[in-house]
Amino acid sequence: MGPSASGASGAAAGLESITNTKAVALLQQEHQQAIVMSNASRTLTVVAKAKVATPSSAVAKANQSSSSSSGSSTGTAAEPTAAAPNPGTAQSIAYNMLASFGFSTSQFGCLQDIWQRESGWSYDAENPSGAYGIPQSLPASKMASAGSDYLTNPATQIKWGLGYIKDVYGSPCAAWNFELANNYY
Repeated sequence: MGPSASGASGAAAGLESITNTKAVALLQQEHQQAIVMSNASRTLTVVAKAKVATPSSAVAKANQSSSSSSGSSTGTAAEPTAAAPNPGTAQSIAYNMLASFGFSTSQFGCLQDIWQRESGWSYDAENPSGAYGIPQSLPASKMASAGSDYLTNPATQIKWGLGYIKDVYGSPCAAWNFELANNYY
């Protein structure tokens, strides 16, 4: 064997030792997770098309729901019930995070409506004002408080968005009612 043959086998051994490290394995695992999350964010289950409401119709609906009592503990007019979404979707991630923010699953219909209108549940949705992601954070960098992968990870965006809704509105249905009245939340 010549000197170049032994150099090649040494390089191959060095490359093999690098690819067998834990760091590379973790990077490969994160890469696979990013692929799954990207695919999940693009898989939408549309339960109903969002209706565009005028501020006056939203006020009328709010007055109607407050003047009637249903006597039911399964939800009110302001809290439509929605079925659990398909696993592996951005909506499923949100549905499963509701309880960790103190929200019941009866709030999910309102959350679906808000984020369907805002972003179509797309993690890379961007509007001309610069609002970004599923919750349409403005600026997008606000979501960094939930994780450094906020530009590409639907779960990070949803985590931030649910925290924002809780802090500002108290619940997804309160945020949806505000959205209906003001065309933003």
